[in-house]
Amino acid sequence: MVGEHISMEAKELLQLLKEEIRSNKLVLPTLPEVALRVRDAVESDNATAGKIADIVATDAALSARLMQVANSPLYRGRVMIEDIKMAVTRLGNALVRNLVTSIVIQQMFQATSSALDTRMRALWAHSIEVAAISRALASQYPHILPDQAMLAGLVHDIGALPILVKTEEIPELLDNEKRLDKIIHKLHPIIGKVIMNSWGFPETMIEVATQHENLDYDGGPQPTLVDIVIVANIQSKIGTPDELTDLDWDNIPAFQKLGLQSEVLVIEMEGMAEQVDEVHNMFET
Repeated sequence: MVGEHISMEAKELLQLLKEEIRSNKLVLPTLPEVALRVRDAVESDNATAGKIADIVATDAALSARLMQVANSPLYRGRVMIEDIKMAVTRLGNALVRNLVTSIVIQQMFQATSSALDTRMRALWAHSIEVAAISRALASQYPHILPDQAMLAGLVHDIGALPILVKTEEIPELLDNEKRLDKIIHKLHPIIGKVIMNSWGFPETMIEVATQHENLDYDGGPQPTLVDIVIVANIQSKIGTPDELTDLDWDNIPAFQKLGLQSEVLVIEMEGMAEQVDEVHNMFET
């Protein structure tokens, strides 16, 4: 929560953002058109590998990255994928949709000024880490798609982006990380919900952006995407001074539903480290 020691400038930013959300004036990041077209094609009744491949092929950079990802250890088969249509056929429409969205998300974390560059890079690095742990965790639960969990991890903090952009109007906030962190913690789930709604994401993904900081969240007896991301977000903080690492994880519903004890680190579970590393390799190249 935002405390008493927040500066007047920070309080004004907080109020400004709330007002812009209420009046629908907040400038939100937008998904690139190619990602929207792929999603629409996948959801149509006449979706074919050829049609989806043709859409992806309109973006040379995306095509190259999708080929690289399709041939990565996470997704490759015995035969090297040689073209986009083969990639779509091999991976399947739904997986390609999630991968395309995951790949283009990175474009949104580009700083518009040198002052924001450090914060944007840190936010993207954290998002990759949460995505990597989320994907590894989801592989343990048949009802949760690993690639969907990876995408959920990438977008869980998406609400922080408009806040960071707004701080350019109040430069002193960029020089005081604690103040800015408090504002981001307070507002990014609210703004994240607005962004995810504007992108037309399903409710399960909107919940991730909205609830991943809610450690009391309980969406039912089965693990959900939110549970996965809550655990991944907390475990991504290990080795940092973040207060989340000092909590008793046994009392957090998400850990209970995933069957994880406080002393269990996801990255130390059998086969997990390799999966986490591969996701890092996907997004850091």
